[in-house]
Amino acid sequence: MSQHNLYIDNRLVISRDFKAPKTLVFKALSESERFAQWWGPSNFETKVIQFNFKPDGICHYCFESPDGLKMWGRFIFKEILPNKKIEFLNCFSDENAGVIRAPFDENWPLEMFNIITLEENEGTTILTFIISPYNASDAELKTFSENHENMELGFKGTLDRLEDYLLKN
Repeated sequence: MSQHNLYIDNRLVISRDFKAPKTLVFKALSESERFAQWWGPSNFETKVIQFNFKPDGICHYCFESPDGLKMWGRFIFKEILPNKKIEFLNCFSDENAGVIRAPFDENWPLEMFNIITLEENEGTTILTFIISPYNASDAELKTFSENHENMELGFKGTLDRLEDYLLKN
């Protein structure tokens, strides 16, 4: 397992290698039943409310901690190239999929633009996330750039869950 993180023009780039074919990794990203098994923080359960995997389709989900804390999120898919790339906007949301401020910082960008790419080399899939603030204010850009380390930790937990999922499937 290797993970690489870069900072480019206020974008966070996280790359991780998985010992799995990219077709399986893509299914884990694109099918609601699979997605629910790994997306989100460690020790949280993910419930998928809506999953419409097509351009302009919505993924609406809820994370629930063991002590009952709930956080909602939403994707709006933009471009999908099967087994190669997924682009989407994501945000924190309310239970009705409306955009809300992050519960941890009022200056967190309301929306983030994400690009996930998949490349396969000799049975190993390299998944790369590129995350950047979308329509963000200067204060939101500053907050985002100051929190790359926290985002890396969060994604590490999520990608660890994906790795565990892929090893079992």
